Amino acid sequence: MSLLSDRQKEDLHKSMLDYLFANNFLAAYNALKQDAATEYTPDPKAKYTGLLEKKWTSVIRLQKKIMDLENRNSALQEELSQAPAKRAASQSDWVPRAPAAHVLTGHRSPITRVAFHPQYSILASASEDATVKIWDWETGEFERTLKGHTKAVMDVDFDHKGQLLVTCSTDLFIKIWDTQNEWKNIKTFPGHEHSVSSVRFMPGDQFIVSASRDRTIRMFDVASTHLVRTITGHSDWVRCVMPSDDGKLLASASNDHTARVWDPLTGESKMELRGHENAVEVVAFAPLAAYAAIRELAGIPNTDRSKRSGAYVATGARDKTIKLWDTASGQLLKNLPGHDNWVRALAFHPSGKYLLSASDDKTIRVWELLTGRCMKTVEAHGHFVQTLAWGRQVVSGGKGVDAVKVNGDAGKSDAPPAEEKLMNVVATGSVDQTIKIWLP
Repeated sequence: MSLLSDRQKEDLHKSMLDYLFANNFLAAYNALKQDAATEYTPDPKAKYTGLLEKKWTSVIRLQKKIMDLENRNSALQEELSQAPAKRAASQSDWVPRAPAAHVLTGHRSPITRVAFHPQYSILASASEDATVKIWDWETGEFERTLKGHTKAVMDVDFDHKGQLLVTCSTDLFIKIWDTQNEWKNIKTFPGHEHSVSSVRFMPGDQFIVSASRDRTIRMFDVASTHLVRTITGHSDWVRCVMPSDDGKLLASASNDHTARVWDPLTGESKMELRGHENAVEVVAFAPLAAYAAIRELAGIPNTDRSKRSGAYVATGARDKTIKLWDTASGQLLKNLPGHDNWVRALAFHPSGKYLLSASDDKTIRVWELLTGRCMKTVEAHGHFVQTLAWGRQVVSGGKGVDAVKVNGDAGKSDAPPAEEKLMNVVATGSVDQTIKIWLP
């Protein structure tokens, strides 16, 4: 049964005939005229002239208006969901959303790493311009520049109290800066024979661990600057090294297409994680809060309720994938494809529900660990996103704001008292020379 009345049918047929005649589709014009049994004589002054084109373009305009209204409605719904009354309830599940709260500019080369201070609203950024810059991420204001390295600064990390900052560079040196004494460079560690890619404080802050293009991982004593241990096993550039929450394991990622798990006390390689098809850029230990979701995702029986630190790691690689692994067995638990370019950074959500990733495809992606599904994609930067860090802001009784570090490493966060409310924050850094701050 036709949805059109007889009058509407006649108007449609005549406007179609006018269109066909005007565009010299004479065979189609004659066929339609005969099949529709419509009397029609072309007339430039008739109301049907150009009617079909007018109706068609008006439909397109209406469709665009509808889509714009739907997008606006969606944005308003999200804004409404972030109203103060609902914001506190949603904090535990908060993930980055556009637009960024602040865009920090000042570096003259790509950003390589960002790190949150564990107590204050301070962010440190490392860059290929050979400097580290210090920012107040809450206000977006620049505070100071740290100069000392002579080549690209590749990594930056605060100790657990925020009193020291460690950096490493392609100039072969690692440096420590005193955050309580005008950020002075108080220690310099030689020892690597090629570019130093990654550096981290070990839990307890007595040691630092670093990874290098010289294919080694090295541990140094912070107080004496002495080299404590050299760990070998990778056959190519070691891109990243990360200690577990309790410091009993190290995980590393390398250009040799593997990640490895090590015993930092002996330097023994406990497990090789092999499965990526290109250089592995980043590795991150899962926090205890993520274990239940990872087991559900991997189909691991509920009888396994191990609470050992470092049981699972995530890796990101140039093959555009993220992989989840069991560190004890070396078993690949889940492959997370979706990025369109190299995966550069990973950070587990403090709730244990999500994994955040940053990529050369210019996006941040949010992965739901329970299902392995990419539940959100944020167009984050105008160029490759090279670093991602997670922080949390503690709001105490509405009288002020302090920051508690998560920084993608649950082992460095202290749970706040129950009466305090948490507000999450994410920072990203890009080849576009900007740092972006993402707030609720």
